Amino acid sequence: MKNKKILIADDNALNRKVFQNIIGQVYDYDLAENGHDVIEKIKSNHYDLILLDIQMPKLDGINTLRLIKEEKLTNAPIIAVSAFAEINDKAYFFSAGFDDFISKPIKPKQLLESLHQLISKSPENAPKDVEQNPTHQTEVLDKAVLIKLLKFNSKENIKLVYNDFIEETEKLLEEIEYLLKYGEVNEIGSKLHIIKGNSGTLGANSIYEFSKKIELDIKTDNFNNTLKDYLYLKTLFEQFKQHCQSSEFLNS
Repeated sequence: MKNKKILIADDNALNRKVFQNIIGQVYDYDLAENGHDVIEKIKSNHYDLILLDIQMPKLDGINTLRLIKEEKLTNAPIIAVSAFAEINDKAYFFSAGFDDFISKPIKPKQLLESLHQLISKSPENAPKDVEQNPTHQTEVLDKAVLIKLLKFNSKENIKLVYNDFIEETEKLLEEIEYLLKYGEVNEIGSKLHIIKGNSGTLGANSIYEFSKKIELDIKTDNFNNTLKDYLYLKTLFEQFKQHCQSSEFLNS
């Protein structure tokens, strides 16, 4: 894996040394002391992943990420590193655009697992000769289900049904976010069950499949990715809303 290169950004020399000792066993790396260094290094080098400390001087991690996104400097995964470990802090980092979050003090095993997972999944590291086949992706809205519904109902009634689904799902997602914020993850299952059932009935396949996956994880007490899964479910829901607004079946 020495052919993969990671940019480590932290203003604390001791922290940089810790990262060097762990990461250097597996990957090549560069070092940066603040956000300005990060920007300059990204402009002149290729990195497979970037570690950004949140509380750097001159230009902190959040604003460094913002500049990277605005200027489209790299598509490499970016991990937030911070002493903050509360679940609402994690939610903020993910919503800001980070690909993962690692808390201090650093746990070597967790760090290396996160690096390996993100580098493996990164589009920049995907085989170049393998085409992405869109037919393998789950449909946002199953047209076959929609056509069946339109056989027995007017288009106006069907639009009302989908609008009701959107409104109810928005409320359920807000409730899930509240439960996550206060650590009541065991209570999320019932909310997901409603979303799963409704989305399945209406052919919102991507929402159905993913909510089913999260519900199963919660039933088996697997909460490792609950926050990230919730944020991705929100993304799928927003995609569904946009699809409904532009659907020829619903708006023609």
